[in-house]
Amino acid sequence: QVQLVESGGGLVQAGGSLRLSCAASGRTFSSYTLGWFRQAPGKERDIIASTRRNAGGTYYTDSVKGRFTISRDNAKNTVYLQMNNLKPEDTAVYYCAATTRFIATMRDSYDYWGQGTQVTVSS
Repeated sequence: QVQLVESGGGLVQAGGSLRLSCAASGRTFSSYTLGWFRQAPGKERDIIASTRRNAGGTYYTDSVKGRFTISRDNAKNTVYLQMNNLKPEDTAVYYCAATTRFIATMRDSYDYWGQGTQVTVSS
């Protein structure tokens, strides 16, 4: 069982930056693939980035490539999402999620979820 708690959301102007954090419980953090998802009002919850378990690399959806960076600190059981050059269309609730699968880009592939943190980007 993994418990995930996100933090770091807030209100920011377009062009600004935020860093989201997701702290996880458990002693085998490095063995989980971790993903960041977001869900805007009336839309599906979609993956934006993931970091695969056991140093297996990262994935980004096209809309955030070059602007967002996912990273993890296995010693601190924490995954981060650095978001730069934010746009109004990035406004959403952001969720972190965990799975033991190596490759996981679909919502249904993830077994554990945080409660979400709101990110609002004003124009």
